[in-house]
Amino acid sequence: MISARQLAFLILRDINRRDSYTDVAIDRALQKHPLSPPDRRFCTELVYGVVRRQRTLDCLIEQLGDRPIGKQPPDLRRIVQLGLYQLRYLDQVPASAAVNTGVDLAKANGLKGLSKVVNGMLRRYQRAEEQGKNILDQEKISLGEQYSFPDWLMELFEQTWGKAETESLCAYFNQNPSLDLRINPLKTSRVEVAQSLAELNLTTTAMAGLPQGLRLGGKTGAITQLPGFAEGWWTVQDASAQWVAQILNPQPEETIFDVCAAPGGKTTHIAELMGDQGQIYAGDRHGWRLQKLAVTQQRLGLTSIKIWEGDLTQPGVKPPVELVDRALLDVPCSGLGTLHRNPDLRWRQTPATIATLLPLQQALLKAIAPLVKSGGTLVYSTCTLNPAENEAQIERFLQDHEDWRSEPFEWTSPQGQTNSVTSGMLTILPHHHHQDGFFIANLKKA
Repeated sequence: MISARQLAFLILRDINRRDSYTDVAIDRALQKHPLSPPDRRFCTELVYGVVRRQRTLDCLIEQLGDRPIGKQPPDLRRIVQLGLYQLRYLDQVPASAAVNTGVDLAKANGLKGLSKVVNGMLRRYQRAEEQGKNILDQEKISLGEQYSFPDWLMELFEQTWGKAETESLCAYFNQNPSLDLRINPLKTSRVEVAQSLAELNLTTTAMAGLPQGLRLGGKTGAITQLPGFAEGWWTVQDASAQWVAQILNPQPEETIFDVCAAPGGKTTHIAELMGDQGQIYAGDRHGWRLQKLAVTQQRLGLTSIKIWEGDLTQPGVKPPVELVDRALLDVPCSGLGTLHRNPDLRWRQTPATIATLLPLQQALLKAIAPLVKSGGTLVYSTCTLNPAENEAQIERFLQDHEDWRSEPFEWTSPQGQTNSVTSGMLTILPHHHHQDGFFIANLKKA
């Protein structure tokens, strides 16, 4: 049977060679090579950890090796990254195990002649740690090297939040994400779900301000195997994402348009809040993503959702409905509020890729505005912390549309304090609120 470390090495190779997304590469490998639950968790931790910390790990390799990292064989780099990640960040792994298994990986993957190089670098790091020496001089390396982020992103965060907040934010992004559930009140209750999970020694915490929210703790294993998933009692959704539909505040028998709906987390939440009574149009330009929405809708037992494939920004495209009471526009964005959950985004996004999103977001706002009734509501949301995609887009929209205004709303912090968001625009900060970074704007049509 393949070991967790060997599979982690193969997954990292797959990510680099095929430009695969981390979660996709992990799922693909685990389907081909099933592991025991503990090994599955360890393998996943290694892969996500190396992807998150790769810039810092590469800085260490530069200091420990005799050759520049660009001249090292890629497989050697991956093996040393795995060893260093265990030595530096995983206290539960004995140093000897991290070193010895690194040597074994080199021998097992065609690098027998370089196994001494692996051993030398890892033992050099181990000795430095035991002697209290810091191989990386904090005064000489950049914040991006220290926290493992690209420099342009650190500059964006520093310009927005300042250095101290940026360091706290990036430290949070280097942790494993929390796991939140949204209970389906049409089938069960939060108490009932908590009791069923407690029987598996899983802890749950009710989330302030979110009647359907439940934070899950403990070693869950495969999520789809937990009690209640197949029955449609709950779905996985971060607390920040749950706030979007809460702020939209849909009412039974209303007509709602979720413009960028797939894969359907917020759409199905809207249906649950309406008691599955009314008309919800779920649109998206990608049919394959809408298929995921259809599967979730069926699992949750919801019937009020009508799926529509289309792109409102394209000329001549007829929307599925003429007028709606409320619309949700959860636009495509850079995802910079979910870097703990999607660690490869920090390496995939660039200023150029973000620049292509801005006109799309503006076009979607312009396209949905006429479809909302007078007195109706439009909620605009992103899972990014980039002001250009957030406040700047709303300010521009309001300048161009005099019949719209921002609408205050109430929001409850995770600590249970309810505040009035008088500007109508809310930014949820991960390191303060312990949930995904989100921006939510509540807009009202005259």
